[in-house]
Amino acid sequence: MNFHNVCLESFGYALPAETVTSDQLEARLAPLYERLRLPAGRLELMTGIRERRFWSPETMPSEISIQSGRNAIEAAGIDVGEIGALVHGSVCRDHLEPATACRVHHELGLRQDCVIYDVSNACLGVLSGALQIASMIELGQIRAGLVVGTENGRQLVDNTVRTLNEDKSLTRNQIKLAVASLTIGSASCAMLLCDRELSQTQNLLHAAAVRAHTQHNQLCHSIAGSDETGVGSPLMQTDSERLMVEGIEVGGATFDDFLRKSGWSGEEIQRTFSHQVGLTHRKLVLERLGLSVDNDFATVQWLGNTGSAALPVTMAIGAQTGRIKQGENVAMLGIGSGINCVMMGVDWQEARVCGTGELPAEVLHPVQGQDNEDSDATTCSSSAQ
Repeated sequence: MNFHNVCLESFGYALPAETVTSDQLEARLAPLYERLRLPAGRLELMTGIRERRFWSPETMPSEISIQSGRNAIEAAGIDVGEIGALVHGSVCRDHLEPATACRVHHELGLRQDCVIYDVSNACLGVLSGALQIASMIELGQIRAGLVVGTENGRQLVDNTVRTLNEDKSLTRNQIKLAVASLTIGSASCAMLLCDRELSQTQNLLHAAAVRAHTQHNQLCHSIAGSDETGVGSPLMQTDSERLMVEGIEVGGATFDDFLRKSGWSGEEIQRTFSHQVGLTHRKLVLERLGLSVDNDFATVQWLGNTGSAALPVTMAIGAQTGRIKQGENVAMLGIGSGINCVMMGVDWQEARVCGTGELPAEVLHPVQGQDNEDSDATTCSSSAQ
């Protein structure tokens, strides 16, 4: 897919206030660790995730998506009347029906002839929604569109901890299927796309590539009988080792397609944002693609795997804190269970980001010169870096 008339105009994001460390999760798993004689510290050691964040238990995805959507609209400075499509793309949603997009649409005050719906594509939901909006813009059907997703990992993590402690029959090999569920965190992100004539940033969406290696659809899936909406008692089974191996291969094949469609070489990509699963996964994916880890920005260490919000919120924070420079070629490298892959390239010019939530000093320090102080409840920025 190639685009000539679509700009990634702004990001809006929201992060939870509550932080849960991997050490705290392991303390809750003490009955399991004692029974199987598991060493403390293995969760962070295996994944590189020291902490993740959670919304309060009763939080509905739409509530936070409204906030992220407003942030994206504010950052863009666009009239809401220009928005002709709204896609809600997260795994988590309010109910089986109606679409979570309905409440978000109403609260954002979007026009009644706006196209709205939910998209479900595991960790690629937000990127898939962005591609659909981009296609509508390219065809001239709409001038601007908003895609947003909010993931709340608390229910999955809590239910996984409870199951692991209560099921005394589980062996070391069996609990491997639950490790990925313990990496899940919470975050929300919105992306506003618009046509080139409306854009104030000229962050042109250059090209995109997709692949679906669905012979691997059983490697990561919800367990039958658990709640599918993300608001009940979900459980997941993930063959993490095979998923990583096969996902890297799908990623490599998609990246080859992406280079052909974009006309870029790997050396011409100055900045990447990859799906945030774990540090080992990130390193191996980038090695397979022939890309430098030094050019990739990560949040997985302190946010965990936030599903469909992971890649866009990481790019939003990277843009906000000056990780992308004017004139750089930026690649978004998305991989999701199924196994599906979406990659997008942007000719970057200007950062317009509005975010709600505290960022750690390690993220702020390289740009703002801060040492140990966390910052910042709400930040809106518009800058050419």
